[in-house]
Amino acid sequence: AGRFLVTIHGKGGHAASPHLATDPILAACLTIISLQQIVSRETNPLESRVVTVGFVDDGQAGNVIPETVTLKGTFRSMTSEGLYYLQQRIKEVTEMQASVHRCTATVDFMLEKMRPYPATVNDEAMYKHAKSVGETLLGEPNVKLLPMGMGAEDFSFYAEKMAAAFFMIGTKNATFVSKTDLHSPFLVIDEEVLPIGAAFHAAVALSYLDNVDAVVTH
Repeated sequence: AGRFLVTIHGKGGHAASPHLATDPILAACLTIISLQQIVSRETNPLESRVVTVGFVDDGQAGNVIPETVTLKGTFRSMTSEGLYYLQQRIKEVTEMQASVHRCTATVDFMLEKMRPYPATVNDEAMYKHAKSVGETLLGEPNVKLLPMGMGAEDFSFYAEKMAAAFFMIGTKNATFVSKTDLHSPFLVIDEEVLPIGAAFHAAVALSYLDNVDAVVTH
């Protein structure tokens, strides 16, 4: 996953005289719509890619056309090639849509602050090792294969450098009042799972060190 910051520059003016202004809000609206078409019309339906604009900041009054509009968003893909394509097209689409509406646009992917997150890919041998340890420790019915998702994970940088496997520890408790999902300030987890998670992490590491040759050549 990667991030982008777009600033669309127009010419401010009064809402009663839009012909004397260059409206960056209109350009921003069409830009957001056009960005969605990168996925719906340029991506193989069997591939997973997402472009999301989650932040828009513009004028301060309902009767004034502002000078600039700022957009922030993310783009996601299961492959590095997909990330590169989305990054290239986000820049092209944004600049062209701004030009169509007599505006200009700058696109900042903030690469100096944060590299795009590559896809998290499990090493098959390490995955089988962690799965086996989990089944031994917790019982086979309690170890489940997660479906692929579009969330970004900095663990992916480790997985690029060494054999790795990514796993999650379930924290949901149906008896809790909280029914919210991740990224909510009202999320409540069952902390009784923390010792189980710690034991599982330790068991994966210790059993790997005891059988490193078998795991690597599995």
